[in-house]
Amino acid sequence: GSMGPTTKSISVTGGITFEELAASYCEQALGLIEGGADLLLLETSQDTINVKAGLEGISQASIELGTEIPVSVQGTVEAMGTLLAGQDAEAFYTSLAHRDLLWIGLNCATGPDFMTDHIRTLASLSRFPIACVPNAGLPDEDGNYNETPEMMAATVTRFLDAGWINLVGGCCGTVPEHIRLLSEAVADRPPRQLVVSSESRVSGIEALVIDEDTRPAIVGERTNVLGSRRFRRLIAQESFEEAAEVGRRQARNGAHILDVCLQDPDRDEKADMTIFLDHLTKKIKTPVMIDSTDHEVIELALKRLQGKSIINSVNLEDGETRFQAVIPLARRYGAALVVGCIDEDKEQAQAITRERKLEIALRSAQILTEKYHIPIEDIYFDPLVFPTGTGDQNYVGSGVETIEGVRLIKEALPQAKTVLGISNVSFGLPPAGREVLNAVFLYHCVQAGLDMAIVNSELLQRYTSIPEEERKLSEDLLWNRGEDPIAAFAAHFRDKAPKATEEERRNLPLDERLALAVIEGTKEGLAEDLDEALLESAPLDIINGPLMAGMAEVGRQFNAN
Repeated sequence: GSMGPTTKSISVTGGITFEELAASYCEQALGLIEGGADLLLLETSQDTINVKAGLEGISQASIELGTEIPVSVQGTVEAMGTLLAGQDAEAFYTSLAHRDLLWIGLNCATGPDFMTDHIRTLASLSRFPIACVPNAGLPDEDGNYNETPEMMAATVTRFLDAGWINLVGGCCGTVPEHIRLLSEAVADRPPRQLVVSSESRVSGIEALVIDEDTRPAIVGERTNVLGSRRFRRLIAQESFEEAAEVGRRQARNGAHILDVCLQDPDRDEKADMTIFLDHLTKKIKTPVMIDSTDHEVIELALKRLQGKSIINSVNLEDGETRFQAVIPLARRYGAALVVGCIDEDKEQAQAITRERKLEIALRSAQILTEKYHIPIEDIYFDPLVFPTGTGDQNYVGSGVETIEGVRLIKEALPQAKTVLGISNVSFGLPPAGREVLNAVFLYHCVQAGLDMAIVNSELLQRYTSIPEEERKLSEDLLWNRGEDPIAAFAAHFRDKAPKATEEERRNLPLDERLALAVIEGTKEGLAEDLDEALLESAPLDIINGPLMAGMAEVGRQFNAN
């Protein structure tokens, strides 16, 4: 039973909700199943959210009829190399790999030549059979398809020789002779072998593999009302467009993933999540980490994201209650899970010591993989980060416990991933010192095996660029070495100015931005600022004014140190 893309696209045209589209697909599926269809094919798919709505509708129909039916999916990659809604073949597959599909493939849009790279990509990834169902080339100005049966068969034969496909067919412009030659080409050919993979994959418009080559994957933390005063203010003012720009800047400055949290107790989280994601998804290609304690908000978000997202988070604080609410959503819509090292222990629910972190991770992994059948590569453990500089005796030395907790979890569960909210470690310390401590802590966590770091991507410092004295102060604080490492650290950084973020920099007066570029030794935005300054000032005035002011401050700081 063929089920086309409909006349609406949630991501492109709008004008329809996920629920409305799922209901429409359910109606189609009911008719096709009752009419005797042996399988259902969601084909010519241009928007992966539409596909997910289609799969949801088919599931609803199957429940209503009390029967299971095989389902296949075929996307349509346009000549520009992506689906109409933006995903490429890798992201398309990653977004749907959680489903048990009869096959996945491509049809329509172009001839087989244009499909070459995309079919190759699917073949290298897919645990499902691969279908290639091209048009007879691209239509000319009169709407005629000019790729002959011989030409199409020759191209598809190359795919067969490479071992890329399991099913072939013809779409627009193909006639019986095309199908006859394709049938001859596949006769007696061995089927493509399915791929078995344990990669940790997520996706937005683009796919991301979290492995040794990308470690640590950076999760931008500023689109979080609980962590950014400015972002919270923008949401409170309902300046959603400007709030989405915060996310775009995080991605532009190196974030591989964006953490999105709209849990302001004074606002409607569901409404804010809906509106904000509608703005954000038009500006970024990165995967999204949905950060909420409300499973209804999580589901709402999953219905608005094309890709395979990450849910932040689940834990055992109330036994398996959170697992039972959230895991079905991850399985239905496709998502990885952040699993906090928290359990029901009345004395210490949040694991502080390395041993407790490992104990809870092992227990959670066993429950998730054996009872809920979550692949281990979709489990991202959060060993938890506590503030090391507040003087709270419960957290003294907790920095090294987290570092070693990461190491133990990675040794025991190498296929699982680890993630930390890095900036928690420096809470309560002088702002300039926070940046340094965060960087030093991140460095040692990565050395221990950390896979993902939730940080402000605009303020990342390189460990090697940090002066040796400041590294030692940070490491003494993390390892709790010396007589009073908190006091020594705070005293050193108390009078230092923190590095300005790009958004803060752009809000400064022009002369101050020019001076700051000298002080920080950065060229970012400098050329544009100089061009602006030259519109009103002579070159020598700029040199003797803001640039010299910056040099004077550099000299002052040098003398002070």
